[in-house]
Amino acid sequence: MKTKPYLIVFTLFLTLSACTTSDPYTGEQRVRKSVKYGAAGAVVCGLIGATRNSKSARNAALGCGAIGAGIGAYMDHQEAELRRELAGTGVRVYRDGDQIQLIMPGNITFNTDEYAIKSSFYPVLNSVAKVLYKYEDTQLEIIGHTDSVGESQYNQRLSKDRAYSVADYLANQNVSGRRLRPYGEGENQPIASNSTDSGRAQNRRVELYITADPS
Repeated sequence: MKTKPYLIVFTLFLTLSACTTSDPYTGEQRVRKSVKYGAAGAVVCGLIGATRNSKSARNAALGCGAIGAGIGAYMDHQEAELRRELAGTGVRVYRDGDQIQLIMPGNITFNTDEYAIKSSFYPVLNSVAKVLYKYEDTQLEIIGHTDSVGESQYNQRLSKDRAYSVADYLANQNVSGRRLRPYGEGENQPIASNSTDSGRAQNRRVELYITADPS
């Protein structure tokens, strides 16, 4: 017997109603994300299957199994999509628990001593934005870094401007500005020696940290 969509919607309503929290500032009732991706997952899958209308640009793309498995699987699928989109671009993808890190080398992102993004890098950032838009339950830190050549105050300003350039670009690609936190670290966090050309090249970078929002 085929389950009617309105019955599944009603079941979903009952499930989520029992698993809400009250926002202490607005008084609004919100479904905890751990519930949304966990206990209610099977109901959501039934809803998608019954309506055959899973065209939503966001979390429906996770697939039923991922929703049921929790935030870890949410990040797993996001990581997989980012790796697929960024293969061969020069952007490195790392994973640490429920956080994903993207390292964008300065030589492919910006011209020397500039903070305007290279037009050749637009397609790469478009791919990043496409995934970030879909997986909206994350917070995003965008951190600019430089090598130690030049005045430290100048390097600090340049790193900040580059971080803001990336953030502004992502916002223009429909990634909510409320999720974006750009700032510069200047020359303070090298990942290689500044005494060699190759080391300085590694230190000139923008990093994007994608962190699950458990609230």
